[in-house]
Amino acid sequence: MSFVLESPAFANGAQIPRQYTCDGADQSPPLTWSQLPNGVKSLALIVEDPDAPSGTFIHWVIFNIPPSPPELPTGVPRQAILDNGARQGRNGFRRAGYGGPCPPPGPAHHYHFSMYALDTPLDLTPGATAAEVRSAMAGHVLSQAELVGTFGRSA
Repeated sequence: MSFVLESPAFANGAQIPRQYTCDGADQSPPLTWSQLPNGVKSLALIVEDPDAPSGTFIHWVIFNIPPSPPELPTGVPRQAILDNGARQGRNGFRRAGYGGPCPPPGPAHHYHFSMYALDTPLDLTPGATAAEVRSAMAGHVLSQAELVGTFGRSA
């Protein structure tokens, strides 16, 4: 069995519902995880769009997520430090928290929700970038899970 990341809002490879995009309420979707490896002390999540015209665009960076309860609810507040101790980094919109899909008109983009099971909390301040989180995770990733959603806007 391997680490699994899922959303009750959309299946892997399926379209992300409008409420989780800039065309809707722009709320973070609910996420759940299961089958964590032994020794997990914290989780980190990076959500990115590799199809963005200017290169990979970061939609969400959140780290030091407690492994339990095994979920992030809909609409995680856009604050630097959450009540559960998780810290939010800076996304491509230059703010903390989730920024939903908002692609230009054209083909659907793919949004990769990559979650990392870590053997330690990360010693980073809120507002860390995805690159800083990746650097701090080096040597501490026990397992990784990914969920991909799509979203496109017509012209």
